[in-house]
Amino acid sequence: MSAVLEYIERNHAQYLEELKEFLKIPSISTAPEHKSDVVRCAEWVSQSMKSIGLENIQIFPTAGHPVVYGEFLHAGVDNPNVPTVLFYGHYDVQPVDPLHLWTNPPFEPVVRDGKIFARGAVDDKGQVFMQFKSLEAHLKTNGKLPVNVKVLIEGEEEIGSVNLESFLNTHKELLACDTVLISDTSMFGEDLPSLCYALRGLTYMEVTVTGPNRDLHSGVFGGAVENPANALCTIIAKLKDEYGRITVPGFYDDVKNLTPQERDEYARLPFDETAYRKELNIVATDGEFGYSTLERASARPTLDVNGIWSGFTGEGAKTVLPSEASAKVSMRLVPNQDTNDIAKKFEAYIRHIAPPTVTVEVTNLHGGNPAITPIDSKGVKAAMHALEQAYGKTPFLTREGGSIPIVLLFEKILNASVVLMGFGLNTENAHSPDEHFHLNNFYKGIVASALFYDEIASTK
Repeated sequence: MSAVLEYIERNHAQYLEELKEFLKIPSISTAPEHKSDVVRCAEWVSQSMKSIGLENIQIFPTAGHPVVYGEFLHAGVDNPNVPTVLFYGHYDVQPVDPLHLWTNPPFEPVVRDGKIFARGAVDDKGQVFMQFKSLEAHLKTNGKLPVNVKVLIEGEEEIGSVNLESFLNTHKELLACDTVLISDTSMFGEDLPSLCYALRGLTYMEVTVTGPNRDLHSGVFGGAVENPANALCTIIAKLKDEYGRITVPGFYDDVKNLTPQERDEYARLPFDETAYRKELNIVATDGEFGYSTLERASARPTLDVNGIWSGFTGEGAKTVLPSEASAKVSMRLVPNQDTNDIAKKFEAYIRHIAPPTVTVEVTNLHGGNPAITPIDSKGVKAAMHALEQAYGKTPFLTREGGSIPIVLLFEKILNASVVLMGFGLNTENAHSPDEHFHLNNFYKGIVASALFYDEIASTK
């Protein structure tokens, strides 16, 4: 293993330059105008897999964006009991607006203060590339891997992995494995290694409120005709009570509450709430009464408006009563909530509280169910050992507030346990301007990932 680690140490500069090339590709999966860029990025991933020594590399078309696959399955030749690990990641990225809040253009990666800045730096191109280099280190030094490895990189994670379930069902034999490794989660803090064992789910809805058949003069019609923007604001205001509880009937029916032991683990984490507020430039935190900030941010369900628009928003004044108003609303879910059940309850409640003076359209845009990984699985044990060796300290077990809808599909369709070994930080602006990735974690992540494949080969 020492030769593998030495290889990684020697190639830091080369890794950084290659990562920059990956980050330059504007693979925004939700934007039709970037469809060709997404295809180009899939081709880049394919070539990268080839260069590190993977075999049977294929780009699979889907109804949306391509899936890239590669493998190296020679470890089982001498030992049929050697495990097979499937590494999953995504090469698509979030949109970059508002552009004026970026210090540098989002697809022109730059290094500042030990961090690399670009869209996709931490979510998820940097972490995908980190895994590629860990495999390369084994293959270039030993000509083999400690376990059988399959690699699956998709281009639609940021739009809900809409075609991946069908792909998994169609290619179950190709993707058969014992463990799925995902590097798309966060560590608890800088130089504080941690392993995520639970993810929240997601229900993402759009609400459109329509009033008159056209925009109206607010002086002529105001006070006589319902304003859809006002009505939408009233509807949204009724979605939570004064204690931060979501008021949708039945919303909490299936929530699996935290155990006393889990709450003790949260209390043990080295969380500095004052520093947290300062970093976000807020005077106080907010959320559901009776829970800590960490619990509210990762282990309790939420409801948030992600966007709202209506009427005149340009410079100056226009006295208009808009004919339509819309909002996008996301709900983060916890075990054992179901995304389709929550979507139905949300729509029913919106229709119930909407005034009779407007019409309402409610659309379920996408979603995914929450997931919990058994902490006594072989993969989790191997990851914990690998992290401890790479960072020189015992890692924490944590929950993640975000969603990776594919986790449950891997468990259901491939019957494989999932390991969520991520190296990003929640402060690295994923989905926001000036997204970045600490290079210290990027390099240590390569080491930890290389160690993981050794560890899982020998873990009982």
